[in-house]
Amino acid sequence: MFTKWLTENSFKRWAAVLLSASMLFASGCSLLPKEAEEEVLPEINPPAIAKKPEYEVTTTTLETKVLGSGKLISLKEETLYFTLDGKRLKELNIKAGQKVTAGQVIGSLDVDDLKKTLRTEQLNFKKAEVEMKKTLRERDTMDPIAYEMAVINFEENRQKLADMQEEINKATLVAPFAGTVVQLNVMKGDQIKAYDPICIIADGSDLVAAVNMTQDELNGVTVGMPASVEINNGGTVAGKVKQLPIVTEENGNGNGNGGVGGNNGQNIERPEKYLLVSLNKIPAGVTRGSLLSLNIITKRKENAIVIPPSALRTIGSRTYVQVVEAEGKREVDVEVGQQTATEIEIVKGLTPGQKVVGR
Repeated sequence: MFTKWLTENSFKRWAAVLLSASMLFASGCSLLPKEAEEEVLPEINPPAIAKKPEYEVTTTTLETKVLGSGKLISLKEETLYFTLDGKRLKELNIKAGQKVTAGQVIGSLDVDDLKKTLRTEQLNFKKAEVEMKKTLRERDTMDPIAYEMAVINFEENRQKLADMQEEINKATLVAPFAGTVVQLNVMKGDQIKAYDPICIIADGSDLVAAVNMTQDELNGVTVGMPASVEINNGGTVAGKVKQLPIVTEENGNGNGNGGVGGNNGQNIERPEKYLLVSLNKIPAGVTRGSLLSLNIITKRKENAIVIPPSALRTIGSRTYVQVVEAEGKREVDVEVGQQTATEIEIVKGLTPGQKVVGR
């Protein structure tokens, strides 16, 4: 009986041990980290290669243009100035925008001191005239050298009076021709320096378009070429190139660009500085100084074969295009003519209707 009890007890113990081990094993497995799940990567598609643009070879009227901007100026205008220095402007008889006639007095300087001196010298000269008459009567009895010296002194006094009168005459400024006062630089009472611009008088009936251009911009422009001029508030007017600018050295002393020396560095406007275009008509309402834009066609060709600039390729001295054909692309050497910002003329190598590849 004891043996039976022992056996049953042993069996129970072993069963308990096995149950505990089983539970421990299960518990231990739950403490282990979970295995990482495999990441699913998205499918990567290679980028599509962009197709280069294709252009059709066409024909057009191709024009090479020279463009510029400027203003209307008068071919007959003059800057007036005094040649006396250090005098006050005593009288000013004009205003800006006023019309004047030829010979009209513009203004005068205060030269009362010169006039007073002249009157004194004129009285002295009258005395000299009396003495000279006496000398002439006594010529035969005088020493020849003494007589010659008396004549010389008398003529010197006469010339001195003439010079003083000439200086006084310089104090009056007159209009050289009929026109309009387009610029006035002084006021009554101002201290005047010799050769400083006083005013500009212009003949408004002889207006031309004037444009300031560099030598590079003037390439291909010749006298007589037709031009189109668009004037502010005046519309578009046809004309012809009248004059190319005269190249002068910029030296900053008033002697370059047609300036007048001694004008305090002011650059006097001269027609010879500009490209001038004569107009077929002067629109109503426009005046000297009206702003304008100029268009000169230096080259013109009808039915020119053209392609866009992006279709032209160069390697070294070789110029070529890629032509689209049924079998694919083919390189073709070409000869280039006129070029503009948007079109290139093909003189040789292409025909209208073909397609070329851009970049």
